[in-house]
Amino acid sequence: MRDGIAALLAQFGPDTVVLQAGDATSALQTAAAHADLDVGILDLGLPGMGGMRALTEFGRAWPDLPVVVVSASEDARDAREALAKGALGYVPKSAGHRTLLSAIRLVLDGELYVPPLLLSDSPPPAGFESRGEAGHERTTLTDRQIEVLRRLSQGQPNKAIARDLGLSEKTVKAHITAIFRALNVVNRTQAAAAGRDAGLI
Repeated sequence: MRDGIAALLAQFGPDTVVLQAGDATSALQTAAAHADLDVGILDLGLPGMGGMRALTEFGRAWPDLPVVVVSASEDARDAREALAKGALGYVPKSAGHRTLLSAIRLVLDGELYVPPLLLSDSPPPAGFESRGEAGHERTTLTDRQIEVLRRLSQGQPNKAIARDLGLSEKTVKAHITAIFRALNVVNRTQAAAAGRDAGLI
């Protein structure tokens, strides 16, 4: 499984470096030794420490590291739990290579990948805040996140937002992820609409 994903990731280009670990403890140690990771891909079926616990540990130690979960489970409850624990994407193993690559690209662009099994399921991912009365949302975003949201709604790419605000692209992606979670949205268009509805921008 790991070798197959590693070969798939080579499609991102010749400069792509893929690090592998056979269990969650090794994965955490590998991440600790490489501070420049762009994305983590985590199998929920890891031996030893459970995948959900590992996801929590990754979020605690490296809150800015985007993590995409792959899992044999197609249970919407597992997908919701993974997203609630900080995963930025949930890809069932049955989804195929193209879907995994698309999910990783979305996450690297600062967006969330929500699988069809959740989109067709009525409850939103657990842990995502629902938009309530006008004005309430203002407390869910920091001033910096509102600045990012404003530029995002103007169609600026991450690189331009980073340049304008004097931030790294990785930090901009982290802000965008937090914005998506706070506004209960899954892409930039929805975030812009939710921000306008809430009077944030």
